[in-house]
Amino acid sequence: MRTILAAAERVLSRNPTASMEQIAEAAGVARTTVHRRFSSRDALVAALAAWATQRFAEAVKAANPESAPPLVALYQVTANVLRVKLDWSFAMSLALTTDPEAAKVHAEIEEGCDRLFARARDAGVIRADVDLHWARRVYYALIHEAARDRDADADALAVRLVDTLLRGVGTGQTLT
Repeated sequence: MRTILAAAERVLSRNPTASMEQIAEAAGVARTTVHRRFSSRDALVAALAAWATQRFAEAVKAANPESAPPLVALYQVTANVLRVKLDWSFAMSLALTTDPEAAKVHAEIEEGCDRLFARARDAGVIRADVDLHWARRVYYALIHEAARDRDADADALAVRLVDTLLRGVGTGQTLT
């Protein structure tokens, strides 16, 4: 099944309207094999989104965000998530669909991110006066934008992203 899903990711990321036959050909299996596993193209796409959501959750968990030092955890979560988003870009674009299981996974990850940001604030990694909800939204936007750089190295992107989040791009001058 993973071979079919990986082929579907490759094919659909290049051509979102690709047929089951094109996916089967890319997977090196007969079209009937794909149809045996997935009753329809929609079922295949739903399975692909579920697969990517699971990889996303595993990537976050593997970084040990609850126990690793906050700065280390922030970097590792970022690098791991970027790997998933770079490798499974088409599927990750589907992961925020109306699937209740995907929504549950994403809500749990969001709660974990909030806890990580609170730990980072408490450790002095993030300023005490920062709105953590806003910081998370900015962090998510940075991840989204970084993942658009398909040819980049996830580790290098993670360093750049975390540096941008924590130090910004300005000189420190204020509006007043």
